[in-house]
Amino acid sequence: MATMAGGEYTSVKDFYRNRSILITGGTGFMGKVLVEKLLRSCPGIKIIYLLIRPKKGQDVHQRLADLLKAPLFEKLQRDCPGDLLKIVPVAGDVTEPELGISEADRATLIRTVSIVFHSAATVKFDEALKLSVTINMLGTKRLVQLCHRMHNLEALIHVSTAYCNCDRKDVAEEIYPVMQDPEDVIAWTKLMDDKIIEDLTPKLIAGRPNTYTFTKALAERMLQRESGSLPVAIVRPSIVLSSLKEPVAGWVDNWNGPTGIIAAAGKGFFRTMLCHENKTADLVPVDIVINLMICAAWRTATQPTETIQVYNCCTGQQNPITWKQFVDLSFKYSRMHPVNDAIWFPGGCCRNSYIINRLCVIFQHLLPAHILDMLARLKGSRPFMVRIQAKLDKAATCLEYFSTQQWNFRDDNVRRLGEQLSPEDRQTFMFDVNQIDWPSYLENYILGIRTFIMKESPDTLPAARSHITKLYWLHRAVQFGMLLIVLRVLLVRSSMARATCFSLLSIILRMCRMVV
Repeated sequence: MATMAGGEYTSVKDFYRNRSILITGGTGFMGKVLVEKLLRSCPGIKIIYLLIRPKKGQDVHQRLADLLKAPLFEKLQRDCPGDLLKIVPVAGDVTEPELGISEADRATLIRTVSIVFHSAATVKFDEALKLSVTINMLGTKRLVQLCHRMHNLEALIHVSTAYCNCDRKDVAEEIYPVMQDPEDVIAWTKLMDDKIIEDLTPKLIAGRPNTYTFTKALAERMLQRESGSLPVAIVRPSIVLSSLKEPVAGWVDNWNGPTGIIAAAGKGFFRTMLCHENKTADLVPVDIVINLMICAAWRTATQPTETIQVYNCCTGQQNPITWKQFVDLSFKYSRMHPVNDAIWFPGGCCRNSYIINRLCVIFQHLLPAHILDMLARLKGSRPFMVRIQAKLDKAATCLEYFSTQQWNFRDDNVRRLGEQLSPEDRQTFMFDVNQIDWPSYLENYILGIRTFIMKESPDTLPAARSHITKLYWLHRAVQFGMLLIVLRVLLVRSSMARATCFSLLSIILRMCRMVV
């Protein structure tokens, strides 16, 4: 177990007592969970400074007030609302010099902050390289420069991604060399015209699927160079989904990654995707990532090292689930807990062949979308299905790189960190992925999408289930009708065709009698 300088074990909760924390990206999906968990499980915390970018028509105090209205904070609002007053918004922007923080606020942070969590990033896979470099790399560099001036810094936790090294199949918990020098890339994006940068992007990111993984890899390398003697650790989550347990099971608030696609599949209008079913889908619940981050800061402060510790927060090594299992379970629970007003019965499958998948996209996505939009125009309604399918196709294309390959993310440092915790801390800040029961987790994930993304009340479930049952029988009727048409076309003059049709009808009638 980890010890402080005095030689005795200091619990994670006690370590955070009277400490002031700075969080970037606190208004994002992971940032919100981090703020909530710190306040709920480390009540002795002094202040949480939240770097928030002012928006047009909203200052940082208004944005914080809106943030705290989220269902995520209901438990804190109910049980200890006073703790929410520990959150202090700081106006800033990682794309600006000095992070856009005023001189007075910088002085306060330099004097008081001892732990920094850096999760601010653009997670858009297809982000323009210039903006991705500015946020993911230059923003990190500016934060490190601020950290060097902090009087009492004990830990800086940088949130990266397991896929920043997706150009290699075996990924250890270490910072790997990169082809381009980070400073050169920053300089190029500052000096070059946007069009030139856009044209150069495919060559610059060669070996990686997008600007996100590229800039995250360079940010790690730059952090290694710029951090000097700072106490730094890097946490690399894989594909982050809804919460496992805390503060409520299934909490999710964005359409990123598979979530938007699963929501569309639940509505019945997303039915095919290029995906190798037997490959591992390295999914991880958001609260497991947050618990690891909190414990990584504790370990970085209580057991300082001369090197940057890296933690691959992934499930593939200890508790793998394949894409087929993920898809099948998602469909199962989408039918058990259907959304309101589904267009068609949820179904579909993964395709191994690019050509077959594209054909299925045409006939199962695009053609129905055009038909529905045409009907909408005839009724005088606004067409929208073609536009939605275009967005879904773009999202699916971004995911294809990850759903058709497999990586070996080693997690030895994560396991060792878990072993160093006391039994109580291991329970309070649980990040043992072996405790994930995939069926129950994915059921809560589907319910979370229904509740928190689609904003649908549990009271509407009976009506939604009745609707999905009707769609099921309609779906089967259409399938049977198509089968009869095919038989009629192929074997119209054949006695075998007639016999086959009669046999099918006989079987269906018997099944109907059994149901009745």
